[in-house]
Amino acid sequence: MTEQHNLQRRGFELGNITTASTQNIPSKQQIIEAWQADKSIVVPAMGLHGIQKHNNHIQIAHQMMEAMLEGAELAETFETSAISQCLKPEFALLASSAEEHDEQGIEKVYFDVEQNAEICAEDLWCKASWLSFHDEDASLRFRFSFGMEGFEDVAADPARQTWAGELCERIFPESAIITKQPEILSLLKEILGNEPQFVERIVYFNAPNGGAQFHHDVERGHAGVVFAQLSGATFWLALDKQRLIDEIILFSQNNNVSDGLKALLQNRKALSDYMEERDHELVETLIDQNPDFIRYLIDKGYSHHLQAGDILMLPQRDLDNCVWHSVFTLGGEPGEALSFAVR
Repeated sequence: MTEQHNLQRRGFELGNITTASTQNIPSKQQIIEAWQADKSIVVPAMGLHGIQKHNNHIQIAHQMMEAMLEGAELAETFETSAISQCLKPEFALLASSAEEHDEQGIEKVYFDVEQNAEICAEDLWCKASWLSFHDEDASLRFRFSFGMEGFEDVAADPARQTWAGELCERIFPESAIITKQPEILSLLKEILGNEPQFVERIVYFNAPNGGAQFHHDVERGHAGVVFAQLSGATFWLALDKQRLIDEIILFSQNNNVSDGLKALLQNRKALSDYMEERDHELVETLIDQNPDFIRYLIDKGYSHHLQAGDILMLPQRDLDNCVWHSVFTLGGEPGEALSFAVR
């Protein structure tokens, strides 16, 4: 059985797609080999049992998302809901701030951790943000970390990152669908050669007309990302950076592209470096806004359709060898998802 969908994101109409409603389940060896080869791979329905177990928590998370869209304050939600009981006794809510310096930021809530009357971890936070600047994209993300944003280093301070992960687990108990899933932990142990640690956690609500543009998640101390679709559905384009560069070059040889991009394509290293810049409009216009290029990547087999219960593995080895990925929301309702970096 197949399903028809229209790809829309941030005001761009990006074509129609047909997806299969069922997918083949890869073997453990196929999953390990894909990760080692810097390839994304979907494990269908691996999280389905966990979703059934945490269905009530997922419903509560949707209620929180809807309250935020209606203007509720995140800190007040934490203090007045059942979440306040989940935070006790270790997590002390200290303060919140409106992220006026960040156009996408909504609110950041700060916590300390107390054990045996002593503070053992300071300046942890949960930050709610818009996923884009587009007025018709209501996608939200809740990110958990510590210290000064943009400078936190999980490799240098694993203890605080561990407590930031625990904070995520208290507020979103459905996090256990990844972190307590024996099959996922076993796979990651074989891939990494040691017990996996989840070092940065983001809870997404991708809304209609929303989703992330092409990017990677490389960061010191990260080996990759495990993504779990908990509700709703998403459509992904995902391929490692070197293949993406190859496909940009091949597509541009047979299709009209801007003169600026043509000039950039003459030097592969310059193109690679430019893609790492915050503003890479020459490439963004092609890979995120051109329906012909998106169809080209789909036809080459670089796409995934994620439904509730599906797990996606995204290796992020280094800047030159990492999976770049782009996300589209399918259907008419927001869906919850977990995106946890692992080391």
